[in-house]
Amino acid sequence: MTLSAEDRQKLRERCATVVGGFRSSSLADEFQMLADWCRANGVSRDNYGEGALIEDFERRIAGLVGKAAAVFMPSGVMAQLAAVRIWTERARLNRFGLHPTSHLIGHEREAYQALFGLHGAVVGDRLRPMTVADLDAERSPLACLIVELPIREAGGQLPTWEELEALKDACRQRSIPLHMDGARLWESRAFYGRSHAEIAGGFASVYVSAYKGLGGIAGALLAGDEDFIAEARIWRRRMGGTLIHQHPMVASAAMRLDARLAQMDACYARAVGLADALSGVAGLTVNPATPHTNMMHLYFEAEAEAVMDRRDAIAERDGVWLIGGAKPAEVPGWSVSELYVGDTLVSLADGEVVPRMRALLG
Repeated sequence: MTLSAEDRQKLRERCATVVGGFRSSSLADEFQMLADWCRANGVSRDNYGEGALIEDFERRIAGLVGKAAAVFMPSGVMAQLAAVRIWTERARLNRFGLHPTSHLIGHEREAYQALFGLHGAVVGDRLRPMTVADLDAERSPLACLIVELPIREAGGQLPTWEELEALKDACRQRSIPLHMDGARLWESRAFYGRSHAEIAGGFASVYVSAYKGLGGIAGALLAGDEDFIAEARIWRRRMGGTLIHQHPMVASAAMRLDARLAQMDACYARAVGLADALSGVAGLTVNPATPHTNMMHLYFEAEAEAVMDRRDAIAERDGVWLIGGAKPAEVPGWSVSELYVGDTLVSLADGEVVPRMRALLG
């Protein structure tokens, strides 16, 4: 019998092992860890975005991505809206470029258009990263170009280093500021084997998440030069993002920053190894075949609801929650699920995962 969404959530909470992502603690334990960390580090609350905790964290992130300054914002949606608004105002042009699977289109209800009257020009193919050829095909002027690293909706794909550098050069030649949707930039360093600052070199502005990868409560940071960030702070105020206190969000990310970044190489290596092991499962396809980051998309030759029913049965029997969910793929009869490799999978052997993934197919 198919479970309701509420029953599925309760089942997940009863599982001893959740395969995807990083291990999470109870809300009470999370707050206790946060309190202990704040006490040990002498952390004081911020007021309207001012204070040692938030300012030090902003400087730390700016340094990591090689920019002069950064500003903390309560959401990535707000951070990227501020960025496109600044670049379009400076260019006096209400048109900017973005990938067809961009978060701004698929998850933000085209807020840039509804709130600011901006036009997002789609550049590239939804199944792969953006290239110079894609930019060349877009001959109309652009106030800026948003490049997502990696592309979540394409299984976490990244351009090669040479492709990325070529795109940077092409934008430089056309005087198009590059903005990075780096919600998962932290997961990209292992693929390139270069620092976050090297990857972000050539980008005029960079957005990174404080919770995706890092595990903070919520929030985002926008980085760029001093003038850009000064303008971004004004837009944060205009959009209602200068909250009276932001220290819970900042502290929860700051206390995990070093540890999470140190885990990314192992998570990436585990993703590559697991994808190779799953390649032998008939009726299951991994995209990309060799992951570019510690995430991948799993395509099952089975209907989505059937896959989730089998996941539930495995969870009831073994106490193992295999995948977060499945949705219909574009090919009839197939379904797709996203798998993010965190510390749980690093410690799980293929023999504990692969047979259960095979069982999802019936």
